[in-house]
Amino acid sequence: MLSNPLRERFGMHFRMEFYSSEELARIVEQAAEKLAIGIDRDAALEIARRSRGTPRIALRLLRRVRDFAEVADETEISLKTARYGLDQLGVNHIGFDEQDLRLLELLISAKGRPMGLSTIAAALSEDEGTIEEVIEPYLIANGYIERTARGRIATPKSYELFRLSPPTTEGGLFG
Repeated sequence: MLSNPLRERFGMHFRMEFYSSEELARIVEQAAEKLAIGIDRDAALEIARRSRGTPRIALRLLRRVRDFAEVADETEISLKTARYGLDQLGVNHIGFDEQDLRLLELLISAKGRPMGLSTIAAALSEDEGTIEEVIEPYLIANGYIERTARGRIATPKSYELFRLSPPTTEGGLFG
């Protein structure tokens, strides 16, 4: 969000990318060591896969899953405990939480018609900035929603997630 003249003064331009599951798993394993709890490699990968490519989220999920392991009196986080904890936290197998799913369901209910940001914000009782900066980036980067000039739409990938058929319209929105 820097102006172009200011950005040019830095001389180098970098773009932030999401981390891979392997990279995040290494981060999770190192953090588990610092938290003084063992973690199974498969459990670290499971946490990584559900972390939306973001170390901050991976570390937060690790701390919550560690809580589940401690309650179960485990000295090492197993895959079973990781899955159970993440499921209880409402984080599905691809890292979507309740807000992500609500947004996708809302866009799907529009049956292929674009929906404006203010309409989405009102329907989800969420701030427009939070939708644009927190919820949407991961969904857009992974092909679940698309921003158009007229608003946001759910992509065929979203319909597949919910095991639905995408709408076909006269204009050929998806086909």
